[in-house]
Amino acid sequence: MDENHCIPFMPNDVILVFQFMNITPIELKARLDKGETVRLIDVREADEWAVAHLPQAELIPLSQFQQRATQALSPDDDIVLYCHHGMRSARAQGYLKAQGYDQVLNLTGGIDAWAVQVDPTMKRY
Repeated sequence: MDENHCIPFMPNDVILVFQFMNITPIELKARLDKGETVRLIDVREADEWAVAHLPQAELIPLSQFQQRATQALSPDDDIVLYCHHGMRSARAQGYLKAQGYDQVLNLTGGIDAWAVQVDPTMKRY
């Protein structure tokens, strides 16, 4: 993993505190199917976004997350973050939680788990 995919602001022990604030791909699909309002944020980089992304998602790459997230997202939003496998989005989740965002979930297994569990036609990498 290169430096563009890392945010040095969250110590690993803080990330562990938030590891249980997850949503599974099946749970997320159910919420979306019900029409629930969710801000779905992809924290991968643009080249990964180009390969595959969830149609409802917005792109805020982890490399730009500190600069853009608090301007683009409201603490009142229900936010679901995802990346390829869930590690980078966990870092982004930790950052938002430290900024006072309470309604932030991490997609367990990331877009790869979504492709396996929800949309097998989605391109995997």
